[in-house]
Amino acid sequence: MSEPGGIAVLVVDDDRFVRAALRALLESAPEVAWAGEAENGAQAETVIVAERPDVVLMDIEMPLSDGITAIRRVRARMSQPPPMIVLSNHVADAHVLTALQAGAAGYLDKRAEPDQVVAAVLRAAAGEATLSPSVTRTMIEAVTAAGIMPRGDTSEWRGALTPREVEIAEAVAAGLSNQQIAVQLTMSLSTVKTNVSRILTKLGLVNRVQIALVVHGVTPREPSR
Repeated sequence: MSEPGGIAVLVVDDDRFVRAALRALLESAPEVAWAGEAENGAQAETVIVAERPDVVLMDIEMPLSDGITAIRRVRARMSQPPPMIVLSNHVADAHVLTALQAGAAGYLDKRAEPDQVVAAVLRAAAGEATLSPSVTRTMIEAVTAAGIMPRGDTSEWRGALTPREVEIAEAVAAGLSNQQIAVQLTMSLSTVKTNVSRILTKLGLVNRVQIALVVHGVTPREPSR
């Protein structure tokens, strides 16, 4: 659903003031187009499947159906779901890790500066991760220390990749964009993109954020229920 005015963004939040503020911000950005809003996860699922926005900004805690449940359901219903960025006030909240394991494209702090919100949307639309390295490390350290999710065997994922793919995976985990990786590793942008796709396929992951989780030693999948 690419709008003529830019990247179509749907905002999902139960707070109407938050929705209004985000709408004002997004409509002021020339690269972005307002695609609508939803006030809970159930409503979001319906709108996302019907309207197919380019990017979704999703709150976690909402009535009727939460954001994590909505992410799971949308991913189950759509073969090519839009990147869904989690919105939260809690950087190290265990719910954020659960959302990433469910397939969220990243995490955005609600206290982020306006230009950071727009930048996160642009990066998500381009297939880039929307977690800064500092937020990733803080979150992973917090949930690991709390015993919420055990650290994985780092040798296992390394063994599944070529040495070059390992380098690229580590660069992704460091928060580098494809262009930055291309410069750092002296390769073409298309080669970087191809290798990132191969890494996702080989490790059974859905996005760059999950690559970062694997590199940092945290399982990217939700535990069996």
